Amino acid sequence: MMFDGDRRSAPWVFALPLALVHALNAVLVYVAVFNGPQAAWDHQGYEGTAAAVFLSLCLSLLGILITLFPPVRRVLGPWWFAPPLVLGVIAWVRIETLG
Repeated sequence: MMFDGDRRSAPWVFALPLALVHALNAVLVYVAVFNGPQAAWDHQGYEGTAAAVFLSLCLSLLGILITLFPPVRRVLGPWWFAPPLVLGVIAWVRIETLG
């Protein structure tokens, strides 16, 4: 039995953790894109960028998996697939063009 108050709070229960995952993912993508290595000798910069991209791809996968659950998809809608897909593509392009 679902009460009226439960229906109004259901989107928040699902959306808040998912939005936090997407926000952290966006920060990692920003770091990977704008704070890359300084030059060819900057091995720490390459490793840091690769680590940020790896974590971003993991968070993108987590966001997609959470959104795949039928209750989440039913309450939030399919547009919640867009942020992890876009951020994952940006991270993937960054690691492929890192050289």
